[in-house]
Amino acid sequence: MARMSAEERRESVIRAAMHEFARGGYYGTSTEAIAKRVGVSQPYLFRLFPNKQAIFLAASERCLRDTREVFAAAVEGLSGEEAERAMADAYTRLITEDPDKLQMQLQMYVTVAAAEAAGDHELGELVRQGWMELWDTVHLPLGADARETTTFMAYGMLINTLAAMGFPPGHRVWEGFYPSARTADRSEK
Repeated sequence: MARMSAEERRESVIRAAMHEFARGGYYGTSTEAIAKRVGVSQPYLFRLFPNKQAIFLAASERCLRDTREVFAAAVEGLSGEEAERAMADAYTRLITEDPDKLQMQLQMYVTVAAAEAAGDHELGELVRQGWMELWDTVHLPLGADARETTTFMAYGMLINTLAAMGFPPGHRVWEGFYPSARTADRSEK
């Protein structure tokens, strides 16, 4: 079996970190758990990343980048309402098929709030920068309309909240969403 390069190991650490942080949050996840999931020692982990915060930031950036890429792919050649529906559908699939993406997003927000409250603004600055890039990815296909972008992002945050609380598809809380976000049995009523 071929040995992995440092870059391949780094990628493995980011994937493992996303899973572990999604489950346990920043403060509840040990670097030992991440190293164990990857199959490396903690000292090796710290050769790839200087500290736990750097690992969390890399996982956060990856989570936001993956979401931006999903949106960008969904809107290729589309604009306006078609783009909006395509991004909504793509995002719903993303968090349904990979629940770690949703959980990681929620953990990012909690971790930033805790860090900001403690006076650490570096983490917040980096996560906010990634979120603004996400905003920009959505903004242009929606006609560069701030109101449309705000509405779209607000729906996304509501989807995050409802999904995190475990409301199943078909539950009445989903009735106000776009037809494609509803289940077949609800959208026909």
